Parts: sequence; structure tokens; C-alpha cells
Amino acid sequence: MEDKEAKSVIESLLFIAGEPLSLDALKNILEIDRGEIERLVRELVNDYTLNNTGLLVAEVAEGVQMVTNPACAPWVKKLLSTAVPAKLSQPSLETLAIIAYKQPIIKAEIEAIRGVNSDGVVKTLLDRKLVKILGRKEVPGRPLMYGTTKEFLQYFGLKDLSEMPTLKEFQEFDMPEAPEQAPAETEYQEYSEEGHTAETQSSEAEEGEVHSPESERSEEHN
Repeated sequence: MEDKEAKSVIESLLFIAGEPLSLDALKNILEIDRGEIERLVRELVNDYTLNNTGLLVAEVAEGVQMVTNPACAPWVKKLLSTAVPAKLSQPSLETLAIIAYKQPIIKAEIEAIRGVNSDGVVKTLLDRKLVKILGRKEVPGRPLMYGTTKEFLQYFGLKDLSEMPTLKEFQEFDMPEAPEQAPAETEYQEYSEEGHTAETQSSEAEEGEVHSPESERSEEHN
């Protein structure tokens, strides 16, 4: 099979798949060497990037996927405005970050870091297939261990976990300082005595989060 024909076949497969295809999957379908598949994919990635079309071929979630060009995002958002998936809440993002960087991790360890019961948030992440159960930890009670999924990589556009920012990069990130006092008429939400905004408290309530001194020991009863 000539390169031009092989690249056309790969384009068709990526277009139809709608999700990342592994190099092994492409190799089995085209029945050519993995090295040739890697070369053809690299060429496709470069071709689409140089042509600056509305579509791109990108390495995502340990595979290859056809995606839309970020430059076209405003128009794509208009088309999908009625079907945009719900954004992750702050508690969900916080919990997801802990799982991503500490996996495999049990719920008691998540709650020890966050300081709140995380049953609802973990369930939300499981339902959205952003985390999965990896097995049970060989300790008394044999609690479930959690880790991230292929869908997690897709959601954040990562090729693999090695592309996640390091903790050192987070520490070196220069965060802007918050103003001492917001103007009288702004959209800033008033903080409660506990330091949580009303929106955050609402999200926590919906996801079953309850502040409790016993939260760190909740896993022992699972």
C-alpha cells in the first residue's frame, strides 16, 4: 500500500471513529508495520498543522484522533451551545486533581487531603467516567482504589499522564493577588464565615459533601 493511500485510509478511520485510535488498532486494520504507522501518523499531524484547516490530527489519550482546530472554537461552541456537557464543579476538579496526582488512591486518603466527605464527588467522577476503580488496597477493610481513565485524558487533551503539569510548575506559577476589597456593585460572591462561597457550598451539597471531623475515618466503614 502506497503512503498516499495509507494516509487516506487512516484519515477515514479517524473521521469515523470519533475517538482516539491506538497505533496498534491502526496497525491491525491496515496490516502494515507499527513503525510505518507511526511515520504516517506523524506526517498526517504535520500536514494538517501546516495546512491550518478546520480539522487537525492530534495524539490524544495514548492514541490518535481527528479534532477541530482551536481557532474555530467560537463557531463550534455556537453549534454545540444546546448540547455542551456540564462543566465540572470546583469540588470535582479538586478531587480529580488529587486522584490524578496520587493514584492509586483510596477515598479515605482523598478525604484526608480535602478535609470533607467525598462520597458524592467520587460518584460523580465515576459516573462521568473520568475516574475508575483500580482494585482494592491490601489493608484492613480492603478499601477501593481509584485512578484516572482514558476519558480523563480526552477531557483535558492529554496524550498520557506524563503531559500533566508537575507540582513544581504549579508552585512556580505566578498567581495574581486578589484585590483587597471588591467594589460595592460587582458579581463577586460574598464569602461565608467558613470561607466558602455560596456557589461552592451549593455544589458541595448537591454532590453529597458534608464537613465532618469524622470524614477521615469514613473509609473504614466501607
